Amino acid sequence: MTTPEDQSPAPRPPAPESKDRIYRSPAGIAAGVLLLGLVGWLGLDAILVGKGRTPWLALATLLLLVPLIVAFTLRPAVYANDDRLRVRNPFRVIALPWGEVDSLRSGYSNEVVTHAGAKFQLWAIPVSLRARKKAHRQEAKAEADREGRGGGRRTGGLGGFGAGEPTARGANARTGTGVPEGPVRAEGDKIIHELRLLREVREKAAGAQGEVTIRWAWEIMGPAAAGAVLLGILFGLG
Repeated sequence: MTTPEDQSPAPRPPAPESKDRIYRSPAGIAAGVLLLGLVGWLGLDAILVGKGRTPWLALATLLLLVPLIVAFTLRPAVYANDDRLRVRNPFRVIALPWGEVDSLRSGYSNEVVTHAGAKFQLWAIPVSLRARKKAHRQEAKAEADREGRGGGRRTGGLGGFGAGEPTARGANARTGTGVPEGPVRAEGDKIIHELRLLREVREKAAGAQGEVTIRWAWEIMGPAAAGAVLLGILFGLG
């Protein structure tokens, strides 16, 4: 008979990895669903009621177009946790430990740059120049409102009573509190800012070290290539 002292403690389960933050493009997903619905409807109709080579041409076209639509609309995503940044682009998946990330750039496109100089575009976080200009206008308007209020401080009063004391309008105009709010940014710029902050905090952590890995999306490239080859054969046969 064993005693509690003879029983060894049960091993502790490994610490769970931090949960991924997932970033995707809602507009891209909506466009992908609409395109898949349209292409699927036209293709299936041609396969079911077409004659001669039409069903085969429709099948080859579906094999070519469906993977490409999925690749450029539904597939792109960015996953970020405390240890790494994983970028799922149309034809590749790139895993970048934070220790290997040199910077995140935002210009006409958003991209991540490694210490080795390699650049990878973030397809799931598109740049909207229209949204960026709108954010700049909103920020300029908010700044003008704050300056028009004179910083929210009284400069007058009876006998100087209350001079220099903050008023209710001295609170932040957008939040209604005395805590200043950050600048207005477009949605894509907000995400890049979040990723930059996460990199700054985690780039020296032991779990954020390693090598950059790249995996090709053969599940997308294979069917698309098969559809292209089948189309070439059908057109070649006349």
